[in-house]
Amino acid sequence: MSAVMDVWHNITGIFTAADWITLALMAVVAIGAGVIMQEFGAIVTTTIVALVVYALAVYARAVLLGGQNAAQLADKNWHGFLGLPVETLIAYAIPFAVVIGVVHAVRSAVWR
Repeated sequence: MSAVMDVWHNITGIFTAADWITLALMAVVAIGAGVIMQEFGAIVTTTIVALVVYALAVYARAVLLGGQNAAQLADKNWHGFLGLPVETLIAYAIPFAVVIGVVHAVRSAVWR
């Protein structure tokens, strides 16, 4: 039960510590992934692709709006990704998968 609580605390930490632009990027990527997902069986693949798109969007935001050096930031982010705990990755994947699934279900129900 402790592992579940750790993941839950990571999820709440992600949403309470993020700024509005980051939350908007999450929402846009997850909703977009839910709209373009063809069948519900592709939820895992779509979630992984959405997480990659989200990471690239956050990187682009830091380079374009934050004025960061692209090469140094890429190197720093890559090393940060290699040291990323699995709990944190799961904490990002669960909300993305839920939003993608809900959006896909609504889209499927409306466009029948």
